[in-house]
Amino acid sequence: MVLRLFNTMSKKKKVFKPLKGKKVMMFVCGQTVYDDAHLGHAKNYVNADVTARFLRYLGYKLHYIQNITDVDDKIINRAMERGEHPLKLAENFTKRFFEDMEHLKVKETVDEYPKSTDYIPQIVDQIKILLKKGYAYVVDSDIYFDVSKFKDYTKLSRMKLEDLKNHRIEPDQRKRNTYDFSLWKSAKPGELSWESPYGPGRPGWHIEDTAITVTIFGPQYDI
Repeated sequence: MVLRLFNTMSKKKKVFKPLKGKKVMMFVCGQTVYDDAHLGHAKNYVNADVTARFLRYLGYKLHYIQNITDVDDKIINRAMERGEHPLKLAENFTKRFFEDMEHLKVKETVDEYPKSTDYIPQIVDQIKILLKKGYAYVVDSDIYFDVSKFKDYTKLSRMKLEDLKNHRIEPDQRKRNTYDFSLWKSAKPGELSWESPYGPGRPGWHIEDTAITVTIFGPQYDI
């Protein structure tokens, strides 16, 4: 049986050919655990589950990972509202999320649920590389990705930069470009943080997935 998948880059269905024989590496952007999952989350993970099950049915050796974002502005803000420690709040909502996914019968197909906080050193290393290559810059102790340096930034979405105003764009007058986004956020007094060469802080939302996938899969994966 020939498997055809929709290719986001070409906007066409294409015959699926894994990078490494019958081994398939699949990543699905997972949950930011500041609240309970909703129906939209369920739809996303059910769709991914169907793909995972079909790949295994066809005889592919699938390695399917779905990350858990357990450090984020939303988590910190929600924890402050409740008077809880951010990591404890994230842990509780992760458990509730797993329970929901078990009820949907989709958790069993996922091989790994790596947490962002377990990959802080890898995130810092990736930021170092981006700084060295000139794709990122430091403002005080905050680090931003310079969108203008990446010509293919909107190639997959086919959106214009001005269309991205409501997509996790942080307002900060210190940024070189409106659309630049955080890679490392310096810690405010009493806030959750980790040590880094740039001072205590925490990763930005965008850098977590890439640090996890590069560590587990390498620079390329299939889906």
